[in-house]
Amino acid sequence: MNGQPTSDLWPADLRRFARWAGNDTWLRERVTETLGLHYAMAWPNREPETARPLRRSPVHHLLAASGACFGAKMGWERVNYFGPAAPYTFGRPGWQETVDAEVGACRSEAALFDQTSFAKFTLKGPEATAALQWLCTADVDVEVGRVVYTGMLNDRGGYESDLTVTRVSADEYLIVTGSAQATRDFDHISRGIGERRAVLVDVTSAYAVFGLMGPESRNILRTVSKAELGEFGTSRLIDLGHATVRASRVTYVGELGWELYVPAEFAVTVYETLLATGIRQAGHYAIEAMRLEKGYRAWGRELGPDVTPAAAGLLFTCKKSAPFRGMDRIHDARGTIVSITTEARLWGGESLLADGEPVGYVTSAAHGPTIGRTVALGFVTGTPAKAEVDCAGERYPAQISRKAPYDPTSARVKV
Repeated sequence: MNGQPTSDLWPADLRRFARWAGNDTWLRERVTETLGLHYAMAWPNREPETARPLRRSPVHHLLAASGACFGAKMGWERVNYFGPAAPYTFGRPGWQETVDAEVGACRSEAALFDQTSFAKFTLKGPEATAALQWLCTADVDVEVGRVVYTGMLNDRGGYESDLTVTRVSADEYLIVTGSAQATRDFDHISRGIGERRAVLVDVTSAYAVFGLMGPESRNILRTVSKAELGEFGTSRLIDLGHATVRASRVTYVGELGWELYVPAEFAVTVYETLLATGIRQAGHYAIEAMRLEKGYRAWGRELGPDVTPAAAGLLFTCKKSAPFRGMDRIHDARGTIVSITTEARLWGGESLLADGEPVGYVTSAAHGPTIGRTVALGFVTGTPAKAEVDCAGERYPAQISRKAPYDPTSARVKV
């Protein structure tokens, strides 16, 4: 009726799926499994078992040969961790030691991640900049070769997405967003372009993405590339072994690092070149732990259509130089996203209490091996000095802060 939902309806949004999910054979298997789980235990991190594998990275066979345990996201087979599958549990999982070691390798030296499942679009045309300046909270009218982290808001000032925009030429941008939001974000951007002279193309399958992260990542890249490596927030084409790739200096784990965008036909060659350096491989469970230690938000958990930049603590991503969609509502906030540390084993969704009264809830959580405790993000109202978290009926002390528990000044990112 209003052209867009007036509240967060993501759990019922058709755009959770892509066209491939309409395949009758895939659908019959997956729906049978889903319906059968209606009264089953809702284990944390439960992965679907049917209609897999479907979408595979070009280096899937190399990952499998290295002992990867895969999960599924938007049809993609993604590495959760490298090690044997472990039983589901609400307690300490059997894979925790493995994931802790992957995090430790990334924090102390470096780790290699296959992040090919990122959704990737190009927006090109004489009015591409004008379209993105209206859709994005941040200023994307930057010099060629800059990467911009930005939100995209609705008219209520809530997040429709958060993503990165890289200016690759005067009239072309590379837009990179989460795997699950591929259909939704493509639709949102397409509608936002309107009549402007710009064309949006989904290039997800054209590129593999490898994350090379950690304090030794620069030194490792220098062993396989003679190119000049840029400062934080830059993106450029570099040689890597025999191939040419786009190296963007950004991170979602809170360390020095690069995302390498590799044409699909060169992916195996590039991955083998990187593996030959002796680097440790790691999976998405390690990424989740590290992004929570660093306090990085995730769309669909911390960010959503009812969460504004003020509530998210992301007002620094909002430009003052030009108007953008939802800008008159960005300061609206009915609460604040905060970092949480506790001894309790959390999975997300737990209540936060102050003086015995509910003041918020946990949005996402993981064991933080660098911190040595559970790290989480959550939504709170007010400014409670002390808090407790309710975990399966037991209450545990919880420390709340607007600062990330790991490297709050981002010194390690920009070194």
